Order: sequence, then C-alpha cells, then structure tokens
Amino acid sequence: MMRNQSLHGYLIHSRKYRERSYIVHLFTQEYGRIDGVLRQVPPPQYQPIRVQASGKSELKNFSQLETMHQPVFFAGDAFFAGFYLNELLLRLCPLEEPMPETFAQYHVAVAQLQQLSTHTQPDIFLRQILRRFEHVLLQELGYALDFQYDAQRELIQPERYYQFHLSEGFVPVYAQTHAALSGHLIQSMQDALSEPEFNAQQLQLLGKLYRQMITSLLGDRPLKSRQLWIQHLPTQS
Repeated sequence: MMRNQSLHGYLIHSRKYRERSYIVHLFTQEYGRIDGVLRQVPPPQYQPIRVQASGKSELKNFSQLETMHQPVFFAGDAFFAGFYLNELLLRLCPLEEPMPETFAQYHVAVAQLQQLSTHTQPDIFLRQILRRFEHVLLQELGYALDFQYDAQRELIQPERYYQFHLSEGFVPVYAQTHAALSGHLIQSMQDALSEPEFNAQQLQLLGKLYRQMITSLLGDRPLKSRQLWIQHLPTQS
C-alpha cells in the first residue's frame, strides 16, 4: 500500500477516464512503471515530473503533480523515436517493479533526442540511441544476449558462422548464408557494449537481433509506433 509516496519520473501514456480525470501510466525512478488516476490535465511527455501516489490497488491515486523542467516537444524522427521508447516501456515493463538501469537510460535517451536535429549524423546518432536503450531494457528484463558463448556453451569462434535462434542463442552453421552471422562480428559486441558508440556493422547486428527479440516478447500485438514510423519514414529503424 502506498500513502503519499513521492515519485519521480515521466508520463509515458494517458487517456481520458471521466470528465475531469485521466488514467495515466508513469515510468518512475522508484517503482518503474506505475498506473493511476490523475484528476488534472496530464503533463507533456518527456518532461521530468514529481507526483504523490496513494492506494493499495494496481490503479493508484496521483495528486500534487509538479513539472520539474520546461516542456520538451519532439518533431520528426525524434517524435517517432520517443513514441517508440514509451510504447516499449508500456508494453514490456512489469507493473511496479523498479528498473533503475532502464530509467537512467531513458533519461539519457530523452536528452539525446533533443539534440538530434542539430547532430552532424542524425541517422546514425538516432540508431545509437535506440540500440543502447533496447540493450539496457532487454538486459534488465532478463533477456541479455550472450555474445561470448554459442548455443552449445562453446566459445564463439571468429572464423565460424552462426544463426540466431530466440530459444537457443547463436547456433553454429557450416555454410555462409544471407542469414548467417560472422563469429568475429558477434565477438566484437562483447567489448562494444561498454563503449559509448557502436560501429555500423554492430548497429545493424543489434537492430536485427533486438527487433526479433522484441517482436517475440510482444506476441501478436505489434507496436503502433513502429507501424506509424514505417508509414511516414520507411527508411528508418
């Protein structure tokens, strides 16, 4: 049960509930994703907020909402990317389970998306933002990939080729095909994950692997943000 619990976080989704109320979904530093009723107009997304939460059911009562900074409004690629990040949180994060690493990475991603329009290579920068966030989210959800060992628990060999299977990991193959991944590239991810940026090949690999993993976790309900993004920007991630 919560009684005037102070929460810090972001609004990730809201919808009208009654004449003067809204169902809101927050992503918070203290409790991860948390849902509740807010009896005032919800704040803009991507803007840090503080709110008081009370109640013992899954749907809390939110009050005394304060916005911590000036509103953030995304356009173009940043708009679709922000929508995508929020939908991932809403669809994949368990209710009221703290996810401190993902919260920290979301904070970083929001700040980076504000810089997107002025970046010298916005397309690459955007892919870096998305892949890094997906990596942290999947890892904290318990779906971290092992880039060191194959499905048979043997070390990945740089000269060999592998296929990725969701239920097994990297399975050795004996012929190079369009679906095969080089062991050298897979191995390179072990060190790359601790670096600030991925190279072009690593971005492509992560995009392929994480899209497959996220699609599996979502089941038969695809992301609306991705569908909308494809309609407007078919060349984007």
